[in-house]
Amino acid sequence: MHMGSQEVFIEAKGLTKKFDDFTAVDHIDFKVYKGECVGFLGPNGAGKTTTVRMMYCFLPPTEGELTVAGLSVHTQCREIKSIVGVAPQEDNLDPDFTVIKNLTVYARYFDIPKDVAVKRADEQLKFFQLEEKRDVPIMALSTGMKRRLIFARALLNQPQILLLDEPTTGLDPQARHLVWDEVRHLKKKQVTIILTTHYMDEAEVLCDRILIVDRGKIIEEGTPAELVKKHIGEDVLELDYDEKLLPTLKEAFPDARFEKRRPNANLHRQTPRRLRRLPQRTPTAKRHHPQSQR
Repeated sequence: MHMGSQEVFIEAKGLTKKFDDFTAVDHIDFKVYKGECVGFLGPNGAGKTTTVRMMYCFLPPTEGELTVAGLSVHTQCREIKSIVGVAPQEDNLDPDFTVIKNLTVYARYFDIPKDVAVKRADEQLKFFQLEEKRDVPIMALSTGMKRRLIFARALLNQPQILLLDEPTTGLDPQARHLVWDEVRHLKKKQVTIILTTHYMDEAEVLCDRILIVDRGKIIEEGTPAELVKKHIGEDVLELDYDEKLLPTLKEAFPDARFEKRRPNANLHRQTPRRLRRLPQRTPTAKRHHPQSQR
């Protein structure tokens, strides 16, 4: 079930991308509805970024069809780029410009009048808590500040579709939740959002649906609650690992499955069981019901 309209806004049929003999995206099919937030979840190298890059015409597909707002990536790239905002995984800010100039120069690509561009840029800098860095060079920013600025830049053209490639990588918890707040705000405005991540908790909080990707293929699809229920169960108890406590827990919960996890463990290559390795969210014990989290 999706949270947007019934209008299909992004659709892939047999979408494939090859780099010489390596197949990064392998004949995948998917639909994204207008106003929906869809997460592409999987380990590094799964094909998430390559898929997103094809959506905004950065990479041409090798095979298959991909339409964005009814426009073909094969023949209508200019039109697609005008309605899409992109926050790429890599830092592609211009090191020769100040923070504000990075935004205003970027706005020229969308023919945004200068006064409007400056106004929008200042609004984004305020929201992302970068006002004090307005006139400093890019090299003076921390990694986290650069990530926030890249997100701010993606919103300058007020896009209909927002592509976020690992948007919170390298961010501290406060900045991470700032990004989450903005994604929630954009969802309310019916912006269609594609989010790539390898953090299950991030996908669970933000996404209406999740596509699990591994080795270039979509191997699972569903709402966060459906996937958690399917691969984990109705109830999950998270607590600090204590060797002495384990026998007592096993006696108290004879039918439960016990797993020892590394703190902040990300997804790895065992699929689809990787869903069982959720990043540890709190250091204290917590019982939650996946169905009620949304």
